[in-house]
Amino acid sequence: MSPEVISIGALLVMFVVGTVLPINLGILAFVATFTVGTASLGLTEDEIFEGFPVKLFVTIVGVTYLFSVARRNGTIDLLVAAGVRLVRGKVALIPWVLFLVAALLTAFGTFTPAAVAILVPIAMNFAYRYKLNPLVVGMMVISGGHAGAFSPLAVSGALVLGMVDKTDLHVSPVALFTASFVINLLLSLLTYVLLAKRPVPLLDQDEAADEDEDTAASGRPDWRQWLTLACLLGLVVGALGFQLEIGFLALVAGALLALVDMKRQEKAVDGISWATLLLVAGMMTYIAMLEKAGVIEEISEHAAGLGAPLVVALLLCFTVAVTSAFASSTAILTAIIPIAVPLLLSSHLSAAGLIAALAVSTTIVDTSPFSTNGALVLANARGVDARRFYRQVIGYTGGIVALGPVVAWGALVLPWS
Repeated sequence: MSPEVISIGALLVMFVVGTVLPINLGILAFVATFTVGTASLGLTEDEIFEGFPVKLFVTIVGVTYLFSVARRNGTIDLLVAAGVRLVRGKVALIPWVLFLVAALLTAFGTFTPAAVAILVPIAMNFAYRYKLNPLVVGMMVISGGHAGAFSPLAVSGALVLGMVDKTDLHVSPVALFTASFVINLLLSLLTYVLLAKRPVPLLDQDEAADEDEDTAASGRPDWRQWLTLACLLGLVVGALGFQLEIGFLALVAGALLALVDMKRQEKAVDGISWATLLLVAGMMTYIAMLEKAGVIEEISEHAAGLGAPLVVALLLCFTVAVTSAFASSTAILTAIIPIAVPLLLSSHLSAAGLIAALAVSTTIVDTSPFSTNGALVLANARGVDARRFYRQVIGYTGGIVALGPVVAWGALVLPWS
């Protein structure tokens, strides 16, 4: 059996095992990296270690630590509450405020699952209290999170742009962010228009009797929260205005805020997304090993030979959408972009268009109940029949899987190629 077949077979086994069993995909990736790399591809340990994404490691640690600190001192609650208060009694605007707050949180560095975890309990509470369709509200929070997820400050955006920067391609950060934001905004608009008046699968009154919770924060910010807001602003200015490394800036800001609030921040390090960090580092190390061994280039050449580049691009969009509905979208992105690069280099396809289409196709299906975001919506829905609501989420996700890749391909790849 050829090394290429073994390496891709190992990748497929990783995705299946990581999806079916409760084990982090990154652990499997590290194991496969050393097993396949040394036994099949003939690489040394030093050559394998060269693929470890040090810069991305620092970025993820720094950003998630800073936002863990901000959550613990109440700054994130203040930001969320400020957005919610914009409604001023106009109930119809609640889903849109939550969409924008989610987009802002992820655009400035919060992981999408973290932003969804912050907002979904509030969103489901509002849906229950004001008799809004929980499917619409929950899905708009997820879409809002992905709308901002590909800004240059966001981890997903930094991940994609970092991978592209290592190639001969150029993708504008503005183009990537705009594509994701506009498509998720249109998805939310369609969701709101088509489903807002749809009947909600309610429980009986006896079962639904729950005491309302006021999740909105009140009061003015204290000096620690003002300092946190200043640090977040400094992070944006330093990263965008002076091109400073966002990971180190976030660590400096997080350390400063922890030092002035040591009792409350004693366990802030627990807020670092270690599971995501392990997942990304393991997958990127594995993909780097495949690139070093020439496997990625060979696979891409075979994929490009399957037909017209436009057809191959559409197939890639469908592949990542279907796979990401059951597996980690971050892992899918780290695997698919290196495969798409040689196709882009050897064809007339727009690099920015295809990379953006793949990013959008991979993430918009995170409404799936098998993903973290979809599961959060299901877990926090109040006053609904769980089985019927589950079927609604499944149906909604199925529609996105079927139509999302076509829309992304038609809007981002076809017109510019």
